[in-house]
This record gives sequence, structure tokens and C-alpha cells, in this order.
Amino acid sequence: MSGFELGQAISADRFSEGQLVDVSGTSIGRGFAGYQKRHNFKRGPMGHGSKNHRLPGSIGAGTTPGRVYPGKRMAGQMGNVKVTIRKLTIVKVDSERNLLLIEGSVPGKPGALLNIQPATIVGQQE
Repeated sequence: MSGFELGQAISADRFSEGQLVDVSGTSIGRGFAGYQKRHNFKRGPMGHGSKNHRLPGSIGAGTTPGRVYPGKRMAGQMGNVKVTIRKLTIVKVDSERNLLLIEGSVPGKPGALLNIQPATIVGQQE
């Protein structure tokens, strides 16, 4: 696998300033979220006796098809999934402290593990 061995130490010098990288990690989990928070749906009317403030409304037709279509956006688990942010720029490489300074936001909580690899650009010849 391109010259790596099991247990080999990899340092920050493998990267250079100005290089584009893809950063993968697990996004911050937000637990069981309602459909408004999870999918940015709008709320129902607040006045005139309406009781439909945070409810999703209709989720499908009646007898035909007699089911809810797959992929219907509803409440459920939000976050805590693998996310890849593509083409971030390395601003500085500190080889003494083994640090990379990357411009832009990266997924996950502070201190979480990240997978950093050179950016894959579509159409680029290797």
C-alpha cells in the first residue's frame, strides 16, 4: 500500500503549505431531532386556533399508494455521521510540534480524530 508499514510513524512533513487536502471525520451528533431542526422545514400557522405549530403535516397520499414513500424527510437521528470536507488549503506545517494548520472548518468536536489526505480532483491524471 504505497510504501507504508504497520506501526510506522507518519509526521506532518508529508504535507506542504498551499496543498489541497480532503478532511474526513464524524460530525457532531445532535440526537433525535424534529423535522424542523433536521430538515429546515417551516412551522405551521401560529394564530386563528391552529394547533399545527411544529407538526410535519401530511406525509403522503391516501389509499393509493397506501404507504409512505422511502426517503420521506421526517424526524430522527441528526449528525454523528461520516463527513468529508473537500479541497481545504494547508496554511502552515509545523514539523517541530507535528501540526497542520488548515484553512476552513473541519467536522467533529474539538480533539476528535480526523483523516487528512491529499485532495482528489476530478479529471486529474495521476
